[in-house]
Amino acid sequence: MISAQTPSFVARKDRVRTFPVAIAVAGLCMAGCTSRPNPPKFEIQLESTPSGADARTSFGLGCKTPCSVNTPLPDGNFSVTFTLDNFLPVTIPVVISGSPAGFMTPGTSRVEPNPVVAQLQPVAPPPPVKPMRPKRPKKPRDAAPVPAGSTFPNPGQGVPPPPASTR
Repeated sequence: MISAQTPSFVARKDRVRTFPVAIAVAGLCMAGCTSRPNPPKFEIQLESTPSGADARTSFGLGCKTPCSVNTPLPDGNFSVTFTLDNFLPVTIPVVISGSPAGFMTPGTSRVEPNPVVAQLQPVAPPPPVKPMRPKRPKKPRDAAPVPAGSTFPNPGQGVPPPPASTR
């Protein structure tokens, strides 16, 4: 009787050991089928003259120049904006060209320009304001002397005093 039970017990014990291994192998196989491949990464160099500008891409990443950004390749073209105090901001478009990677083929993407270089122009100072000078009073013109006994005063003189009263 014991010999009849031994083969079924051994077979059952082997099935119990192999079942978790089979589940793990099946899970790993299915995980490979459901995962999305990682998008290709690229590195873009950002430079400015003068250096130290804040460079920010249109998809959000940025740094202080000179620097580089390592990121997944965006779906389309983008731009980089450079800003620095006392300088005008500059935005440079970046074009992505080529073919994307397929299941069996590598991608041939190009990023132009790389490096992205910005020449920042200083903000023009406002034109200097000349201080306003007070206007000088006009000098009287030199007039011909008034003949003696004329009733008109000399234009170079002030107003004549009123005549003295005789009471």
